[in-house]
Amino acid sequence: MIDLGKLATPLLHRFDPETAHELAINSMALGLGGSAPKDVPALATRAFGLRFPNPIGLAAGFDKNARAIRPLAKLGFGHVEAGTVTPRPQPGNPQPRLFRLPEDGAIINRMGFNGCGIDRFCRNLARLHRPMPNGRTRGATVPLGANIGINKIGADPLRDYPELVSRVSPYVDYVTMNLSSPNTPGLRDLQSAQMLTDLLAAINTRNPDRLPLLVKLAPDMDDSSYEPILEAAIAGGAQGLILTNTTIARPAGLHSSYAAETGGLSGRPLAPRSREVLKVVSGLNKGRIALISCGGIETGDDILDRICTGADMVQIYSSFVLQGPGILARLKNELLEAMRRKGFETISDAHGSSRPA
Repeated sequence: MIDLGKLATPLLHRFDPETAHELAINSMALGLGGSAPKDVPALATRAFGLRFPNPIGLAAGFDKNARAIRPLAKLGFGHVEAGTVTPRPQPGNPQPRLFRLPEDGAIINRMGFNGCGIDRFCRNLARLHRPMPNGRTRGATVPLGANIGINKIGADPLRDYPELVSRVSPYVDYVTMNLSSPNTPGLRDLQSAQMLTDLLAAINTRNPDRLPLLVKLAPDMDDSSYEPILEAAIAGGAQGLILTNTTIARPAGLHSSYAAETGGLSGRPLAPRSREVLKVVSGLNKGRIALISCGGIETGDDILDRICTGADMVQIYSSFVLQGPGILARLKNELLEAMRRKGFETISDAHGSSRPA
């Protein structure tokens, strides 16, 4: 099996980011990917009724159309989240719309939910040979999530989100509602307690099997905004929050010539705010629902810090794109070493150990 990461990542970075991304997805869809060794039991964790072989997931946005799920799982992720998928196909925003900022360890995107739409997305999921190489009821060793969103034109959130949950439920282990991308006009307006209450009530009528439902939030709200949203999520039956999506802020000190591009910024510059949001929400949550931390995770120490602060797991995106699949083995080794230094035998031992009182 060809190790795509070692051989191809430097070559892919010679292309513009979107071309490189398509080449990577196409190659993995053809089976040109690596295969990671089996995870050690100390890294296994559980959340919203699922078992995860390790706490490092792939965030939505990489495999938007669910074309390379199995190869991505084989690279060593603890879970893979496909999407964001919308009810109808749409081209997204004009190119260029994806920018690497390697000197800042960051990416800016204004993709705009470009994708194949729910019909083809589900056909791609149906082609997967399950189980994946532990899932809710499907026996998968790498749980699969679907990230769902609304179209730019003609959207009706109270209609679209329940329909999307219903459509993907036969194929995935959990669903994430994306209410926080900055690249779809009006989407972030859905991040209110009342709107979330209404959305969850509508979804619950189309989710009789109680597929675990997560909500992905933005980092750009005031700290006081998170408590009513958290309470609405819990009251409505959501089983987790992903903290956070990309930011429209531009922290001081960015060096790249692309720093002023519009869109969502992810990667290292997002880390301080992502961690702060996790700290705020974890202190309010007190373990009631699962929290997944996303934003600027580059080392094993970063992962352990987020887990000690109250995250059940983490997701990566920018560091994976910029460094390639080899980052997974490094992160796991660093995480195990960080756990050893802190006296934790398992991830469960570390979870919430420094959560705010």
